[in-house]
Amino acid sequence: MAPTLLFDISGIDWSKDLYDTAAIEAVNPHRGAMRLLDGIVYESDDKVDYVAYYDIGEDEFWVEGHIPGRPIFPGVLMIEAAAQLSSFITLQKMTGESFMGFAGVDAVKFRGQVKPGDRLVILIHETEHRRRRCTCLAQGLVDGNLVFEATIKGMPM
Repeated sequence: MAPTLLFDISGIDWSKDLYDTAAIEAVNPHRGAMRLLDGIVYESDDKVDYVAYYDIGEDEFWVEGHIPGRPIFPGVLMIEAAAQLSSFITLQKMTGESFMGFAGVDAVKFRGQVKPGDRLVILIHETEHRRRRCTCLAQGLVDGNLVFEATIKGMPM
């Protein structure tokens, strides 16, 4: 049976970012080649569901070597992009914290390729939020097709 999306994204207005790169960088410390979010386009009223995107460039640091002649966005960077959105969500809710670190990643499945020129859309559903830990379900889409899913766990550091 094909997996279903974490939540319905059909009503999202893709023409306007709720949070642009400046707003993301005001919360997350990631910069340069390691900032893997270009915009956040959806935030649910209860602030547990979010949708962001990252436009995969033709000249990114990994293109030449992963895989020569057939560049494929590394799976570990898909997970990192999801972790950055999870971090953004969590840091907005925590006072006095400035960095969320990985505490774990579970149930990872890669279901498709992501290539230069693609827009990776990231869905996050926060399932647990405690003072010392957060857990989020993550999915990545390209052209409406599921390319990865995972459970992301983070902790303030």
